[in-house]
Amino acid sequence: MNALRTVGRRPPSRRLLLSPLPPLGLCLLITALDLLFDMLGQLVALLLIGPVLAGTRLGVRSTAVVCGVALLLGLLLGATTGNLLAPDFAVRGSGLLLGCVLAVQAARRHTLLRTTLKRSRQVTRATQEALLRPVSATLDGTQVCTRYHSATQESHLSGDVYDVVVTPYGLRLLVGDVRGHDLDSLRLAAATLAAFRDLAPVAPHLPALATDLDARLAPEFGPEDFVTAVLAEFAPGEVRLVNCGHPAPLRVGARLDLLEPGESAPPLGLGPQPSQYRHRLDGSDRVLFYTDGLTEARDRDGTPFPLLDEAAATLRDPLPEQAVDALHARLTAHIGRPPTDDLTLVLCQPELTAAPLAVSDGVLRRS
Repeated sequence: MNALRTVGRRPPSRRLLLSPLPPLGLCLLITALDLLFDMLGQLVALLLIGPVLAGTRLGVRSTAVVCGVALLLGLLLGATTGNLLAPDFAVRGSGLLLGCVLAVQAARRHTLLRTTLKRSRQVTRATQEALLRPVSATLDGTQVCTRYHSATQESHLSGDVYDVVVTPYGLRLLVGDVRGHDLDSLRLAAATLAAFRDLAPVAPHLPALATDLDARLAPEFGPEDFVTAVLAEFAPGEVRLVNCGHPAPLRVGARLDLLEPGESAPPLGLGPQPSQYRHRLDGSDRVLFYTDGLTEARDRDGTPFPLLDEAAATLRDPLPEQAVDALHARLTAHIGRPPTDDLTLVLCQPELTAAPLAVSDGVLRRS
């Protein structure tokens, strides 16, 4: 999978704020006002505004340049007005010099902090990409194609999780959404994926897998933490689902319908006791799993994304990769900008169908 990222240039207004032109312009303006109104160098202290502004936004070199220009302009004012050796001008000039030194020191500290933050973001991005492994393959007779978009591009932190595991019971899938977009959500996402990879091959059925996941993650949950999740298991001719507070998957084929659970269950972390539901799949059927970045998308007028109509127009493409990309393109066109929420799309299509297998977990419902 290639992560669906939008990389753009900084807007002109931001590039201007990160250049030395604004602080230099302020220094020149203050100098001009002093000369124009015959202030006799009384505005020398105000020249410090330029270095202070530079020290909070620019690097060390640019800040030093602004400081040098401010000091030269201060000397120019003193020489032009004949007050260069006056005691009061010396006091104002000394304050300007001290302020310039402090501005350069502040710029150095800010540069170090920005460098550290950039490295941290790179580590976070690598961790995120290691957790959310791209999938575009046929696994245990089911074609699986994933697409992922992170709303927080600067840090690449996301609350979305997904994974697929081939088990003795068939291909099992997890798609979930961890509350939040901070480092705690990344920690909980990693714990959720690790627990799923450990438990998916051994849980006898999906309800047991859900309760086992909830128990395994209990020590990781804070007072307000939870994970919405949908668990799926593909078997000949059907898909079995357990839904813990997550948007319902969409079946696309001869018919188009949401695979809603008969009984709602709370998310992981809130003690779910879900039931399993079986849904028949015909030879051309596909199942789309997604996060709320798709269902909650709005255009600038607040109109929601018409999921059913757009899915019918895009997800019947012969190639699953092109189908998912087309759906994402329609979403971006609808909202008029890159998605502002995390978005995960997982499209699954069993290659072969047969009569559904008998399952004896005692909690099945049929569609």
